[in-house]
Amino acid sequence: MTYRCFNVEIADGIAHVQLKRAAEMNTMVPEFWRELPEIIRDIDREAKARAIVVSSTGKHFSAGMDLSVFTGGQSVGTQAASSKEERGRTRANLRIGVLEIQETFNVIEKARMPVLIAIQGGCVGGAVDFASACDCRYATEDAFFVIQEINIGMTADVGTFPRLCYLMPEGMVRELAYTGRRLPAKKALELGLVNEVFPSQEAMLAHVMSVAKDIAEKSPLAVHGSKVMINYARDHSIADGLDYIATWQAGMYNPETDMKESFVAKAEKRAAKFADMLPLRKGLGA
Repeated sequence: MTYRCFNVEIADGIAHVQLKRAAEMNTMVPEFWRELPEIIRDIDREAKARAIVVSSTGKHFSAGMDLSVFTGGQSVGTQAASSKEERGRTRANLRIGVLEIQETFNVIEKARMPVLIAIQGGCVGGAVDFASACDCRYATEDAFFVIQEINIGMTADVGTFPRLCYLMPEGMVRELAYTGRRLPAKKALELGLVNEVFPSQEAMLAHVMSVAKDIAEKSPLAVHGSKVMINYARDHSIADGLDYIATWQAGMYNPETDMKESFVAKAEKRAAKFADMLPLRKGLGA
């Protein structure tokens, strides 16, 4: 499959999804919002990989939403309603349109495998929404983050605030949201937004790929369960999290498969070999 915005390579249990429009600073054109969820859903549904690495090309990771999304009539609500269109119904459609755009990054959280993102240069506007939806974030020393929406007279609405407030101190989120200032990579590391900072994009990508390799060597079912539990714990009380993981284990835990293999492999001094996740059945919401 050929995409306008991405290159996709899958090898050794790792899917590498790379933004490829470096000359245009990898802005998020209309095709971006269709291609990304299609790529992630395909990898997830067909169990094509055990980890996903997202990287980019050029000086900047992404300059965010492309102007064409606002001015080209591609986005719901960007064009003025005609005198015959009732305002309430028009606004209701706009709300649905925003929810559809949000789903572009929601699929990252819903994917059964972890998604690791490697960021160089600018991570601006919608790119912050993108990064905040991933499981782990890594950056180069020259990277910076900007909640750009405030600088163009709007409120960020694709996922920045619901997620960012769980990833770093709320006071700093507020400062960045109200001022539109840059958050340098070093400060992002101090605040816990990124896992690690690297002197070059090459060093960063090598490290991220090594993390993905470690993930791919583990039980995909156990990794999937860990991701589900972490996301659930973030959004619920401790009591709810404990109750849900007990229910999950009652259904998914099977010591006769992956756990047995891990012990046998250790005894035999070899790498454990775990089965891939099963492809999801088509239809019925899959």
